[in-house]
Amino acid sequence: MTRFPDGFDVQGPVQAEVFVVWSAGDHLELTGPCGAAPWLIELGADDHPVDVVTRTVSEEVGVPLLVHSTSWRRDREAVILSFVAVIDRSLVGSMASLPIERAALARGEASAAPQDIATTQVVEHGLRHMAWLAEDDPVVAAVLSSDWRTVLSTYAPEPFRNLG
Repeated sequence: MTRFPDGFDVQGPVQAEVFVVWSAGDHLELTGPCGAAPWLIELGADDHPVDVVTRTVSEEVGVPLLVHSTSWRRDREAVILSFVAVIDRSLVGSMASLPIERAALARGEASAAPQDIATTQVVEHGLRHMAWLAEDDPVVAAVLSSDWRTVLSTYAPEPFRNLG
């Protein structure tokens, strides 16, 4: 069992799914040790997810500008915590990188999660979340460059759309 600092208990494994994202000026790209694929990190029962993701990205890629958890879901017989890790373009180096393509959001029901969620939909959701934070959170706004804020402005932040 994993007990999170806020007292939330999870039975079974917990993984961090990390999308390493950088700004190529007029668009965003995915990169990382797994190229454009999400990077999966197993979390221990006593690990704080943000600390583990920040430390692991720092050790393997370089110090991220921003690490933010954007969603969670149950998949692969685990609880998956999705993170966007924003890095400076100077850290991309020789890692494979691909432009991020837009995707329709995964939609569930009022009290049920979507049946299937593709990683492209997780990235879309994460970037819409970041677009909202870039406008609403002064810490995030201060960290993101004007290139980032310009590209994120094309993402419709819809944090409460389904609550109607």
